[in-house]
Amino acid sequence: MESPPLTPLSPERPPPLPSRLLAAFPAVGPSRLGWLDGLRGVAALAVVFDHSSSTFMPDFRRELMPHFNTGRYGVLVFFLVSGYVIPRSLERRGSVRTFWIGRILRVYPLCAAVVAVLLALHALGAAELRDVGPHSAGTVALAHLTLLQELLGTPSLLLVLWTLSYEMAFYLLVVALFTTRLHRRSPAAAITLALLAAVSVVAGVALPASALSGLFGTGPVIAVAAITMAAAVCCASGRSAPLRTFGGVLGGVPALALVALNGTIPLWEGLVILAVMFLGTAVHRAENGQDTWRFTAGTAVVVIACAVGSAYWYGDGDHFTRRGWISAFLLAVLTFGIGLAVRGRSLPRVVTGLGTISYSLYLVHPVLLTVIDSTVGRRRQDDLVLEAVFVTALLPLCLLTYRCVEAPCQRWGRRLAHRVEQS
Repeated sequence: MESPPLTPLSPERPPPLPSRLLAAFPAVGPSRLGWLDGLRGVAALAVVFDHSSSTFMPDFRRELMPHFNTGRYGVLVFFLVSGYVIPRSLERRGSVRTFWIGRILRVYPLCAAVVAVLLALHALGAAELRDVGPHSAGTVALAHLTLLQELLGTPSLLLVLWTLSYEMAFYLLVVALFTTRLHRRSPAAAITLALLAAVSVVAGVALPASALSGLFGTGPVIAVAAITMAAAVCCASGRSAPLRTFGGVLGGVPALALVALNGTIPLWEGLVILAVMFLGTAVHRAENGQDTWRFTAGTAVVVIACAVGSAYWYGDGDHFTRRGWISAFLLAVLTFGIGLAVRGRSLPRVVTGLGTISYSLYLVHPVLLTVIDSTVGRRRQDDLVLEAVFVTALLPLCLLTYRCVEAPCQRWGRRLAHRVEQS
């Protein structure tokens, strides 16, 4: 009797590559919020495409950017998710100390590993570093150690690191509100920041890039920011309530000042980014019954109106600040809304798996692209096949960094936080 033909999933024959990749994705446990992982996955792929299209699909990118900025879309979705997750994490723990332990071991290890690999590749001549201008190596290193480098007048070694500066500023602001017991005022914070953005545009307030660094010097601003941030984290993690309040304010006020006065993007956009994150927090409040959905919807209307109006009136015909930015912003808010609407449903493992490794996707892909640009060079015409090959090669690499760097450090962070809570 003839044996039956082998099926694609038969033990005698390995499954195809897509199936093997799918099986390799980390499973999402019941405690994880799958819809947020799905949003992270979408956001990460959007940012990956935004940067990789410069290398593999330049013609398509030039046609797309005037109408839709894929990079801004991705980071705005990330900011909405962070706004939802970060206050939730802090308030669930109820401890600033364990919050900072979790954040530091979530963000820093992979970032440090990726930068170290980039520096090693540069030393071997396989990758080019971004131009950091006249800044010394020590100045650049100290600025990156704070993760506020984009707000300290120092270019990021990796293009994507600019968003981590706004994330860090948001962490400091969230801790400030928590220690002063104003954390439930997040809708008011979102509305205030959005209105300030609109007012700055209407009033014609346009600060030069890195205004504080230009006035006082990059080195002094970085030194003061690093010392202040270290003191703020230590004080806010203390056991005394007055000390925690002092530490929160000590970190939150400078963080807001850096976003408003020392960013490299326009003032209105920096304020809108913070407003968007606090809008995510407002959604968290409504979902937990701390605010009404009607009030949260009103908050969203104000933030959307101010953001779109600011982008429109600030624009001078440039597609980045008008059509491209506005369409990206609106679709990011819509994407978050869709994720919120399906939050009770089970999502495909590939979707949540991409979200689980989204931080690796976000940080690793620029290094791989830098190597390609420095060795092979960019394509002059669109090549969809190479774009697909790049993403296919990127996924296993990010799975590796997740399992070897991210996951162990997160487990260590949870164990350390648990010991601190028990002490």
